[in-house]
Amino acid sequence: MSETDNADAGLLDIKLLRLLDLLYTTRSVTRAAEQLGQSQPTVSIWLARLRKQLGDPLFVRTPEGMQPTPRTDALIATAREVLEGLRRLSESESRFDPATARREFRIFMTDASHVTLLPRLFSHVRALAPQVRLEAASIDARMVPALQSGEGDLALGLVPGLEAGFYLQTLFGQDWVCLCNARHPRIGATFTLGDYVAEAHIGIVSGTGYQLLDGALKSQGIARRVLLELPGFLGLAAILSTSDLVATLPRQIGETLARAAGLRVLECPVAIPSFTVKQYWHARYHHDAANRWLRGICAELFLQGAP
Repeated sequence: MSETDNADAGLLDIKLLRLLDLLYTTRSVTRAAEQLGQSQPTVSIWLARLRKQLGDPLFVRTPEGMQPTPRTDALIATAREVLEGLRRLSESESRFDPATARREFRIFMTDASHVTLLPRLFSHVRALAPQVRLEAASIDARMVPALQSGEGDLALGLVPGLEAGFYLQTLFGQDWVCLCNARHPRIGATFTLGDYVAEAHIGIVSGTGYQLLDGALKSQGIARRVLLELPGFLGLAAILSTSDLVATLPRQIGETLARAAGLRVLECPVAIPSFTVKQYWHARYHHDAANRWLRGICAELFLQGAP
């Protein structure tokens, strides 16, 4: 059997199914050619191929136009089902309509981001996609497999080493500040390194930010007198408001807590490396329409400066 015979005996080309549908609708080779964006001779060649593959004339020329044969009448419903299925398949992952979407996005973030990023993100998502649900998950060992499998969508924060198999986008930079009670009895107009060492501190002992802070203090031989350690930022503002302790933390969460609780923001006298907050997503979902939409919202809200 020749290669031509093999092609003729094979599965129907999608363009031939579209031709069958258009001829059945228009009863005209000319109008079918126009809708397909092809010349009339090309469409005539396609029709000849279709007739050969199906073993039937399919359409007969009459004064009323190209009339279908009984074989075409029997085939047209199946042909249209196939075309509709292919259309749905091509569009199923290429479109995301936030106004009507019903789904959940799982975003891995720190507890600081719960205070600084999540309120604005949730408010924006709810306005655009009222039936979409958000879940904030902790950055831990479960994050990477969840992002790989699709059980998670994004990670927001400082996540060193999350590069192989992932895309990332830098959103904004962070330096460090200190917080204290607005009526602190000993801290005046300036806050020096001597003041920093003399005062008692609250230590936040989790996350990659803590590692930067701890490493900077050790490398400079600075010893803090830490009287209270917390695993995160929950309760920090209330404790600072009712004590004379000092906390060292990234500027964004520091300024947010200060505004909410009436705390004082001090420029940190210790040289601590700054860092960047990024969003991360797995390469498997780089072209996923819903994931692209969520990443776009985060970039719109937080790129080059968060609230």
